[in-house]
Formats: sequence, C-alpha cells, structure tokens
Amino acid sequence: MTNYRHLVDELSCRHTLCDADMRKLISNADDGDVSYLMEKAREAAVEVYGRDIYIRGLIEISNYCRNNCYYCGIRRGNDRAERYRLTAREIMECIECGYQLGFRTFVLQGGEDAALTDDFLTDVISSAKARYGDCAITLSLGERTYESYRKLYDAGADRYLLRHETADRGHYRKLHPDGMSYDKRIECLLHLKGIGYQTGCGMMIESPYQTVDNIIKDIRLIERLKPHMVGLGPFIPHKDTSFAGYRAGSAALTLRIMSVIRIMMPDVLLPSTTALETIVGDAHKTGIMAGCNVIMPNLSPVHAKKKYMLYNNKAVSGSEDALELSVLKKNIQSIGYNIVTGRGDCKRPDLKGILPDV
Repeated sequence: MTNYRHLVDELSCRHTLCDADMRKLISNADDGDVSYLMEKAREAAVEVYGRDIYIRGLIEISNYCRNNCYYCGIRRGNDRAERYRLTAREIMECIECGYQLGFRTFVLQGGEDAALTDDFLTDVISSAKARYGDCAITLSLGERTYESYRKLYDAGADRYLLRHETADRGHYRKLHPDGMSYDKRIECLLHLKGIGYQTGCGMMIESPYQTVDNIIKDIRLIERLKPHMVGLGPFIPHKDTSFAGYRAGSAALTLRIMSVIRIMMPDVLLPSTTALETIVGDAHKTGIMAGCNVIMPNLSPVHAKKKYMLYNNKAVSGSEDALELSVLKKNIQSIGYNIVTGRGDCKRPDLKGILPDV
C-alpha cells in the first residue's frame, strides 16, 4: 500500500490529518491513488446516505449585485451584464413547476440586490411554505444583517448557502475590493448557524493567487465551522472581469478536494456543482463518484439562465435543465444511484461548530 493510500485510510479513520499530510493528500497523486481516495469518499457517503442523490431546484432570482468581486460576471462594475430580477409571481411559478416535477427543495440564489428586501423575501418564502409545506427553502443571497437573516428564518427559510470563497485574509483581499471583509463573511456564517439555519460554506478551487496553503486553510475552516453543506467548484474566469485571462481551475484537484471533504465529514451535503459541470462532461456522475450526494438542476426561466453568468460558458442546458430530469435520472441510475424526492436534510442537523481560527 502506498503512503498516499495510508493517508486516505488515516483520514477515513480519524476524519482529520495534520497540515503536512493534508498537503500530500491534495497534491499530485497517480490515477490509482486518486481512485482509492474517491472509492473511500463514496463509501463514506453511502454509509450515511445510501445511494440516494438529492435534487434541489435552483432559481436564480436576480443578477443585480452591489459588490464588485473581481472574479464575478455579475459584479456591479460589469456594464455589459444584462440585468434582470424575477417578480414574486415568476419565482412562485418556478416553484410550482419544480414541485410538479418532484422537487422538494428550492434554492433561491441571487446577487446582493437592494431590491431583495426583507419584506419581498419574507412574502415569497411564507407564500411558498404555505402552499408547499413539505418543501425546504434554501437561500443564497450573500451577506445580510443578523436581523435580516432572523426575519427570513422566521418566515420559513430552512437553509442558507454563503460561500466563504477563501479562508485566507490576504488571498481574500486579492479577490475582493476595499469595503468587503473576510471577517464580515465569517461573522455572517456564524450568525446563520446561531439562528438555526442548515448552513453551507464553500470555495473556489485554483482561483487567482490561490496556493496549497490557502486550500489547507479552507479545509481547516470547514473542519471547525462544521457546516451542513459545502459548495465547491473550480474557478472559471469571466470575460468581463480583471481575471479574464486566468486559466480555469482543474477538475482533477476539485474532485480530490470533494473526496477529502466527504471523508472528513461523512454527513455533509455535498453538491456536484454547475461549475464542475461547465468544465467536465457528465460531471454529475463524476461528482457522485467523488462522494457528492446533491445535484441542483436549474429551474430558472430561460431568459434568466442566459443572464446569470458568474463565469464563462456556464452550463444551462442538457442534464443541467430541470426539464431534462428524466434524462438525469437515467444517467444517475446507470452508475447505481437513485435520484430521490423529499427535502434531503443533513443527517446531522445539530452540527454546532466553533469559531474558525484561521
């Protein structure tokens, strides 16, 4: 057995490794070693969730954003972006369509849009929960105040995904303009967990200036925060940002880190993301083989899918389209897994976590 496989076994047993060993695990390995890592990740996922794959209906409700993150295609400073925001009626129509298809979790995603007020969102959330009481509502709407998060939770929101993007303050400053704060992002994550949301964080793999040490810090943040969900995918440049000329992150490294996260936290909800789908054909199956257990087909109206472009060449059709759900089900069944309806909650809703010391 190679030393690499020994490290995989140690991670499977202890659910953690020292920094030096973690660095070896996520650095280059031969195909056989990577296959062993992914096998152990699948075993960890199956032990907790069986061969069930949860689906979430993604609804991109607005591409307006007050922020100017250097990597993002919907950044405030991108005057080439075609802006839109869905009305409450359009959002409810998307939910109704998804419900009929079998979705029981809906993800409302958008930029930090001033028009997405607490009143607007609480009306949408409460209406959705009143009409579809067996469904979960996940929000991914960026940084908000504690009071806002509380109001949305009280209205019926169940989960909140807020990707931390990077756990290194110096790296964070290279990706974000003045006025945005790593500490504020962490504060928001802690507020979300404290309120009672099933909370998700996540990061980009091989974003500009990222080092292996940065990735280790990301892993340590996840380990200490104990999120219910982890969303990660490769960095993909957008043509209208200052990072347009940077190369995309690799699928290989992304999949290795997905497997590491799954083995570290067997009960986490781990999606096979759209970003991975964008750079790898049949990525949903590939992600599942690395330990993922969530897929988020897109329920957004066609005009919104084409405008919600965080990065170049975003996957918006085929197995990424909710109307092709039957095709997606057959693809997943072909590798021995099943798409299931239902809310698909985290198996450990009591994950408390502690302040990330990174």
